[in-house]
Amino acid sequence: MDVDIWAWVGDTQQQLSEAGNVGLAMALGDLPAQAYEGRYPQLDVMAPAIAQQAETLELPWLEFYARYWHLVGRIGDRAQGAVALDDAEQLLTFAQREDVRECPSAPAAVEALAIAWANTDGPGYASRRLETLGAFLEDLSPERPAFTGLATQYVAALIDAGRAGEAVSYAESATERLGTAGRAPSWELGAEHARALLAAGRADDALTALQAAAGHQPDDPVAKEHRDGVRRALILATLGRVAEAVDALPDLDVVGEHPRVFVEWSRAVGLLASSSQITNTWQLGRVLRQWIDYFGMMGGYRARVELALIAGDLAVARQGVWQARLLADLAESGTAELRDSEGLAERVAALRAAAEAAGEPEAPGAREELVGQFDAADGFNADPEKWVGWLAPLSGEDLEATRRHTTTLGFLGYPAAGADIYWRMLVDTGRIGEAEPDDVAYLTTLLVEARQDERLEQMAALLPHAAQQVTLARLHSARERWPEALDAAEHAVAAGAGLDARRLLSGAAQQLDQNARAAEVLLEVIDELSDEDVWRMIVMATSAEDWDTVRKGAARIGMPIKSKEGPIEEEMGLIRVILPAPDGGQRQVLSIRTGPATARLALPQPRGMDYNAGDLVVFDPQLLEPVPDDPQEQQNFVPPFAAVRILRPGGYTSYFFDGAAPSESDWTEFTEVMAERGWPMWVYSDENYKVTHPTSGEPLPGVFGWVAVPPDVTPEEVDALLDDATERWVHPLAWLDLAREIGVEVERHERIVKEYGL
Repeated sequence: MDVDIWAWVGDTQQQLSEAGNVGLAMALGDLPAQAYEGRYPQLDVMAPAIAQQAETLELPWLEFYARYWHLVGRIGDRAQGAVALDDAEQLLTFAQREDVRECPSAPAAVEALAIAWANTDGPGYASRRLETLGAFLEDLSPERPAFTGLATQYVAALIDAGRAGEAVSYAESATERLGTAGRAPSWELGAEHARALLAAGRADDALTALQAAAGHQPDDPVAKEHRDGVRRALILATLGRVAEAVDALPDLDVVGEHPRVFVEWSRAVGLLASSSQITNTWQLGRVLRQWIDYFGMMGGYRARVELALIAGDLAVARQGVWQARLLADLAESGTAELRDSEGLAERVAALRAAAEAAGEPEAPGAREELVGQFDAADGFNADPEKWVGWLAPLSGEDLEATRRHTTTLGFLGYPAAGADIYWRMLVDTGRIGEAEPDDVAYLTTLLVEARQDERLEQMAALLPHAAQQVTLARLHSARERWPEALDAAEHAVAAGAGLDARRLLSGAAQQLDQNARAAEVLLEVIDELSDEDVWRMIVMATSAEDWDTVRKGAARIGMPIKSKEGPIEEEMGLIRVILPAPDGGQRQVLSIRTGPATARLALPQPRGMDYNAGDLVVFDPQLLEPVPDDPQEQQNFVPPFAAVRILRPGGYTSYFFDGAAPSESDWTEFTEVMAERGWPMWVYSDENYKVTHPTSGEPLPGVFGWVAVPPDVTPEEVDALLDDATERWVHPLAWLDLAREIGVEVERHERIVKEYGL
């Protein structure tokens, strides 16, 4: 985005705040950080909300801003491809509207579309990327902030087009033009220059270029370190400098959250795997398989094929022949989704040939002993990848071997292969109607994970009624089709299905806010429930205010409740309740636990929040943090729990106060006055908050916060009490919003705010 946009962002935040949209105003300036820092749940909530509000307010620049950053959060680190193409194309169309095209950042829509095309199929879209980017770059001065990003994408497109030499020249020319204009290249442009040099066979020069880029400012500062490490490792590995490459390569736990570098990291690992410093294990194979599936879902067609070929080569190297064959099949089928598959058929053929030539590891025993040896294997050190190969000759013939083989296939990321074997054994032979419930459940899980819904429905039709409905309920629950899941589970329970059916029914009913039914179906078999089931029942019964069921659940798990009937209102200590914040993040609110799954919020919240002090909240009693081991830390530990819903609002109203901090004795007296009236108060400022002395200009310790009052207290009473409680303070306190609300001494409060710089 253009730096000129930020002053406009600040003005827009002020407009939104004055219009009462405090939450949106808070989130507006945070959108870039949400996109770069990976706070995607927040971004996915707030960006569309801001865009919708902008449309309502007829602020097209704001709408572009919100849509752009949401898209960046998807196509940047998350590397979404085909699933983001429509939105990228629509954003470019929007940017070309008469009332948007003059926005200094409108060219960023071109860059975003080029990235989305590259994520989908870089070589396949190379010519379109060059054409689209070239048209904008032709008349774009290097003084414009958009130039660097567009030039970077142009270099990337040249590389993907197989024109590495031209990419090198263009990167150098763009850098020179930026220098002439008095601007430095971004780290991204320097890193792409290095990639172009590597593609041109100039690995030494690529390393020099990447080192030269290290001091350049990145467009995405959060990602620079791990992206630089991955590219550096790939270049060093290409040069055969193994030890240095391994040192530069970020760990898997670092890159695992950044899909944008999955392929490049895997290429580096592929070059280093033959060394003793990189361990080529089944765990690596499982991770790569998960990444392949990720790009399948995101429409990263080229990345999916590339990863399949890399993972296949690594599988061959560790004698995972069966996996290499499946990966070759996957890569071959994936080429059909590419616009340009040149050279891939040969690579697939080479992988197949390598798999056929590779020797399989010798089984640890005779065929008839394998199932027993599998069960006796050390769960920590056993290699499931090898066991898949060893059990394969028995799978589909011996039921016990089939169970272990197919579920292990699913665990390693190949549920479709496992489902095929089970299907041939149970469905094709007509034995599915008499199959054990565990086998039906195993096959159901494999089909769900393989997303073979039609096949699963076909299997369900062959089952007895109760098992059929349980199977369909599992499918609908997995796809979050809650009405259908509830209906199927109801039929299953009515037909006499067991506890799993009741769990499915309860879960679906809860999702549909039918908490009374959700709790009832578990209460009917309370003696069969696990503690986890009982807690779920308590939460749902609490949401339905079915206090009798809550008491029965509490008795079942040994939790004493003093009262015998009616709502449970007891003091059970302090907890932290985790609630959603307006910016899409989370907010911890100190609360008093009043029951097994209820708490009353104790702290006042700013205006515009959906909750406040005095609200009774249902929470999930599963701890979000472990209890500390240290006894001293345990004494200060306030357990955190996730809020489920507001059960009953307290009706409290919050009022903001701000000003210079009083003396310690004055502040103690002030807090005592609030406590005597039962008005929750909380200071949100810290020791760093300063205000300005109105005459000397010296900084003074400041204090701001909120006080909440119950519904029977009028704003005039609050004003009178605050006035009386602070009249003897050396420096006055301001409560401007309250003064404006009741029209009392507004000018005095405005003067305090101005004089003290509040």
